[in-house]
Amino acid sequence: MSSKTKPPAPDLTQFNVRLPTELKARLENYARMIDRPQASVASEALADYLDWRIPQIEALKQAVAAADRGEFASADDVEKFFKAYET
Repeated sequence: MSSKTKPPAPDLTQFNVRLPTELKARLENYARMIDRPQASVASEALADYLDWRIPQIEALKQAVAAADRGEFASADDVEKFFKAYET
């Protein structure tokens, strides 16, 4: 084991992912630039993406469910909203 290689933490799991060649090259380059393992960079990027995307999807599903229940803004609410942003 090299001095830069650490054994995996016990709560880590592994899976394989296929990347387009250009994206893999970008990952390699970035990891070299910041002197971190590619797996660490990829894991952090995926965590950041999911931290942003999961709440977005959950909010969208809640909005669709509300619309399915007939919970819409009234015509007055819509008019007030647009008037607030008129210049």
